[in-house]
Parts: sequence; structure tokens; C-alpha cells
Amino acid sequence: TFYYFIRLCLEKIPLQCILQSRTLSGADAINALRPFYFAVHPDFFGQHPKEREVNENSLKRLNGYLENLQKPGFRSFKPTQLTFYVREREPNSSNVQESFSASGFRAVSFTLHTRDLLSTVLDILNSCSLSTEHVQSLSVNSQAHKEAKSTLNRPIKWDKTYYSFTGFRDPEEELEQAQRVETTLISWLDDNEASAVKKLKKSLPLRKELERLKFELCHQLQLSDIRWQRSWGIAHRCSQLHSLGRLVQQRPEVLKNVKGRTVVFTDRSGMSAAGHIMLGTMDVHHHWTKIFERLPNYSKLQKRLLFLEDRISQLLGGIQVIYVEELQPLLTLEEYYETLDSFYNKLRDSRLPFHPRSLRGLQMILESDRYAPSLHEFGHFMIPTVCDPATLQWFIFAKAQEARENLKRKEE
Repeated sequence: TFYYFIRLCLEKIPLQCILQSRTLSGADAINALRPFYFAVHPDFFGQHPKEREVNENSLKRLNGYLENLQKPGFRSFKPTQLTFYVREREPNSSNVQESFSASGFRAVSFTLHTRDLLSTVLDILNSCSLSTEHVQSLSVNSQAHKEAKSTLNRPIKWDKTYYSFTGFRDPEEELEQAQRVETTLISWLDDNEASAVKKLKKSLPLRKELERLKFELCHQLQLSDIRWQRSWGIAHRCSQLHSLGRLVQQRPEVLKNVKGRTVVFTDRSGMSAAGHIMLGTMDVHHHWTKIFERLPNYSKLQKRLLFLEDRISQLLGGIQVIYVEELQPLLTLEEYYETLDSFYNKLRDSRLPFHPRSLRGLQMILESDRYAPSLHEFGHFMIPTVCDPATLQWFIFAKAQEARENLKRKEE
């Protein structure tokens, strides 16, 4: 009866519990997650920028979680909630690379709170409704591989003096050295150099086509530059330039006011705070046409914006308000104007006692996603729009000299 009870218990233990008794290496975990990476990789979401960005951010957080699991002695884990857009499989497809439809995907959200690689891999695959059968073989192979490593496949174990006397290489010592070698940046570059050169040569015709299209449009419209907010692929960028070229042919009259401007392909259409024309990649020609037609009105709003910056500068002792694209989120002209207007009204009502021109030569950036002021290494102040006027005054007075030194260092 006792043995029957033990057998019954073992039969009721799920496969996942048996697998969790084994361990996976980092390389095994990556191999086990290959179906998952193939289903969510951002490169397959080129026509869906929103879903692409969600998957990019979630993959970064997932990789950080997996790295922490492999750190020896790491015990501080926080539950990590992730959301992925998973490409759907077509039911009757035999080819792995053709088993996903071109645009079908579904959103999957799950929370990771496991403390080992195997449980984490199984949770990810199960949450995305992906098969876990291959994980069992990986786990078994990993265990067998470790056992094979621990014992050398040699019938005779020679003494160390044999190798020093004969000059032969000690295979056991070579194996230990190989295990100690870690992958470095140089070795990784050496291993991937041939593949990178091959891919670069393959992409050269498309790169030349992109440069040709960009040059022709800049010359034809007398644009200052054409940029992209995201790291879209070359083929995607070429299609965007082709689309702009078709608009030029269809409606040349609406593009008469773009001389000297910079066009930026982004997620939405409008005018940026820096004065660049934003063309949303998901918008149709009708939306783009409206932006080009409204350029004169945008010019008027830009003048009002400059006036607001000047008034803020006067209230803060001559400090210059600047907008730096590389350090601030991409704002539309309207959004940035509202930010300046709200900040100006707060300063005007507080009546801070700054001496006129006492802070002339210094610079500041307004930010809506910060709560405490700070000083950038380049010398400009990072001021939150919600900053209390008294705190703002004290911070600027305390850091003014350091700001001047940073600016001088930047110029040198």
C-alpha cells in the first residue's frame, strides 16, 4: 500500500515541477526562449511603431531580470510586470518563418516573480501560449553536458610532471583555462565581424537609394535637413521618402513655405518645439498637407513663444530659456507654449527678487517630467515646471557660480 501511494503521488506531480528540480544555464535559457523572441522581436513590427516600442521596452526589462537571476547571491527580487505584442501563428503552416501572419498579433501581459531561470522560461512560454516541450530536452542536455565536463574522457590520468617533462599540453589544464575565459567586447567583435561585413554589403544598394532620395528631396524643397525620430529600418525610411515625394508631385503648391525648414518623421504630425516640421508616419497625405498649409500660423505661434521666453528671462535675472532636442522629450509647438505660459504665470505671481541681468549668460531648460531642479554637466539648469518659486530661487543662487564654470568648461 505504501509503494502504491508513493507511485500515485509521483504520477500526480506535473512535468513542470520535475523540470524545476533541474537548472538551466544562461545559454540554455536563450535557446529555450527562441520561439518567444521570434514571436515578439521588434524588427517584425516595422509597420506598427507603437507595438514595436512596447516590445523594445519590455525586452530591455526582461533581459535585466534574466541577468539578475544569473548573478551569484542575488536575492532582492521585485515582481516585474511585462506586456508584449505576440505575433499570431497561422494554423496550417509548415515553415517556421512563414507561420506568422504579416500583421496579426495579440497583447499578452504577465508578471515575473520567479527566482530561477527554468521557472522564468516556463512562465514566459506558458503566458504566451507557446510550447514548452523543447525545454525538457534542453534541461536534460544541459545536465548531461555539465556531467561530461566534470570528468575527462580519458582512460589514463597522467601526473603533472609527465607534461612538464615531455612538453605536451595538459588537456585538463586547457579545459580549466577555457572555462575561465569570458566573452569580451573584442572577442565578440572578432566573432561577428564577418557576419557584419556581409550584412553591410547586402544593405549598401538600399543605403545608397536612401541617400539619393534624401538629397533629391532636400534639394527640390530647399530643406535644411530630413531626420527620423526613431531607428526605423532603411526600407521603412525609403518608403517614407517615397511617400513625401508623391505628395510633392501631387500638391506642389502646399510646399512653398518649407524652404530652410527641417522635416522630422515621427509618430505624430505637427510643428515641434524646435521649429521642425513633424510628419507622422502613420498619417495619410491629407494630414501632412494640413501641416504644410498651417506653416504661416505656426510662425506666428513661434513669435509668441519667443516673447514668452524673453519675459521669463526678465523675471529670472536675464537667464536664457532654451530648448535642447537631445535632452528633452519631443514636444509640439502648442505643448511647449502651454508649458512656458503656465510657468510664466507662476513666476509673475510670485514676484521673485532677482536683480536685473544678474544671471545673464546662464541657461535653463523647462521640464514637465521632473520634480526637483538640477544642474546639467554642460552648465544649464534643469527646472521642473512644478518647481516651487522659493525653491527655484534658492537653487539658482546656490548653483550660479558652478553653472558658469560648467559652461566655460563646455566652451573650452
